[in-house]
Amino acid sequence: MTDEIEQLLRNLHLKKIATIVDDELAHADKQQLSYGAFLARLLRAQYQHRQETALAWRIKQARLPEAWTIESFPFKRQPGVNPKQIRALADLEFVTKAENLVFIGPTGVGKTGFIRAQDLFDEMYASLADRSTRRLLNALIRIDVLHVDELGYLNLKPEQTNIFFKLMEERYRRRPTIITTNLDYPEWQTFLGNKALVEALLSRLRHQCHTIRIDGPSLREPQG
Repeated sequence: MTDEIEQLLRNLHLKKIATIVDDELAHADKQQLSYGAFLARLLRAQYQHRQETALAWRIKQARLPEAWTIESFPFKRQPGVNPKQIRALADLEFVTKAENLVFIGPTGVGKTGFIRAQDLFDEMYASLADRSTRRLLNALIRIDVLHVDELGYLNLKPEQTNIFFKLMEERYRRRPTIITTNLDYPEWQTFLGNKALVEALLSRLRHQCHTIRIDGPSLREPQG
């Protein structure tokens, strides 16, 4: 590969091709590949690299506290989780159908995920001060799959409950929301307050929803 070709590839942000083109040229010469087949191999490698990079970025942005996958999740240590049900959800059909997921279970059973509920409600309350609530809601509504973690036992103001209801109302039937909580539905009024609003919220949340109740041991190992 000449210096000019290398520079052009880097200017075009085709860094993966730049790193493999010499090996691919040798392979093409040895296998007597057509120009089309050679080009396809380069483009396929670049595409796969971008997909992998994008996935790594999304995982980093999600700030997941546990790097669990379907393959690595300790199902044997957590009999309260139905492996068949979780693997079915991993097909992500619930995303295209805008169906919600609610994981209900005590602390430490393997529910933890994305944005903590307390942080979310704090942001909602702060948005009232600078009148940015609509902007915050628009940003949250656009998230393909919103995961609210540790919903329950929160000290909320009526304004925060109202904004959360508005968020769920606007995501309803448009985009899925995943919620993890240690409180079953009848107890949600204890932290959300307003009974009528909670009933309306649950009506929308549960209309298209998979509820997974985890009743098993804690996965957090004692540290001494």
